[in-house]
Amino acid sequence: MFGTSDVGAKRDVMGAFMFYVTQLIILAGVSTVLVHFLGTAGVVENAGSFFEGGHVNTVIGSIFTLWLGGSILSKRGATSDVMSFAIVAVGVYLAWTSSVMLGLVPIALLTTIGSGK
Repeated sequence: MFGTSDVGAKRDVMGAFMFYVTQLIILAGVSTVLVHFLGTAGVVENAGSFFEGGHVNTVIGSIFTLWLGGSILSKRGATSDVMSFAIVAVGVYLAWTSSVMLGLVPIALLTTIGSGK
């Protein structure tokens, strides 16, 4: 249903959309569980929900976006490609300043670009 789980695979536009939806669902689950356990441990208070955009969720989402973009670059061997690196940087910037949901869009579009090998 969601296609290949390989982050380094080249996708078409529909595949990139499904990648976006899948990663958003994974991020919402991971963020919710992580914030719950951090709240139980007393590390965070009033973190808010994932879709509300609380500060803790923004930090977790930005780290997830950076990790996902870095995984794509590493898997493809494109860590020295300036354009791919800039796309990941734009995704992390958007995740930090605007919304994690918006920050995942450049990362999903990055999967449509060839590996460069």
